[in-house]
Amino acid sequence: MTNASLVLRLAGTVALSFFALAGDVFAQQQQDGPLPPVAAVQAQSQAQNAPAQNPSESSKPATPSDAAQTPAPSSAPASTAPPPAVPANAKVEVPGGTHIPLVLHNAISTRSARPGDPVYFETLFPVMIDGHVVIPAGSYVSGEVSESKRPGRVKGRGELMIRLKTLILPNAYMVNLNAVPSNAGTGGNETTDNEGKIIGDSNKGGDVGTVAKTTAAGAGIGAIAGRGAAGAGIGAGVGAAAGLLAVLLTRGPDAELPRGSTVEAVLDRAIVLDADKVQFTSPGQASTLAGPPNREPARSIPF
Repeated sequence: MTNASLVLRLAGTVALSFFALAGDVFAQQQQDGPLPPVAAVQAQSQAQNAPAQNPSESSKPATPSDAAQTPAPSSAPASTAPPPAVPANAKVEVPGGTHIPLVLHNAISTRSARPGDPVYFETLFPVMIDGHVVIPAGSYVSGEVSESKRPGRVKGRGELMIRLKTLILPNAYMVNLNAVPSNAGTGGNETTDNEGKIIGDSNKGGDVGTVAKTTAAGAGIGAIAGRGAAGAGIGAGVGAAAGLLAVLLTRGPDAELPRGSTVEAVLDRAIVLDADKVQFTSPGQASTLAGPPNREPARSIPF
């Protein structure tokens, strides 16, 4: 009997202790909240096992070198590279024999021109080298009269010699030019030889016409005055002499280049241009000058 009561007491004591322990655990869960899930427990365990970070390093400010090592994304579009600059020592050669069409700004005549008188031209059409404009239309060409010879009374024609010396481009770039005119368009019968000499008309047909007219007029007057063939013959002789005298006392036609005359400048030798100074983007534009009117050769008084 004693053993049974002792066992019952021991069992009651154990039960009371178990219930007291369970009550303490339940009270602790109410204070700490629900148990975390398994993933949270594993993350917390990894964080506890990871080495602690130095506070001084975490609070260190970013340096410019760090910013340079981390490139920032750029949303600006890539800019197009400018065209390469022309080297300062690059050259462009216009070969000898090149024809440059010109128009004359000041009239010239053997009647008044003297060696050394200036002449002024303008280019009418651009000159291109390798597909690029190097001498635009509207460029200026200056030169001078190197020879002026008036026509003779009986024979000899008027002669003009011109040398073209300077080329001035629209950007004021100046180049030494060595050229002579060719294919002159003057409105008259002037011609040019291989040396660039401009030669006036001879007017031989006009001289023959003058003698014939004076002969016919003299014959008519003689026939009226002499009342017969003898008078006509005398009058014809007098008229022929008068016509011949008129031819002998006057000069042949002067060689003339009126304003607006056109010529072609032919380069005696190549000219070399600085490539950085002939970067033209347009062909240029020449002045509008009326061409010279057509004219017949006429003799002039000998002074």
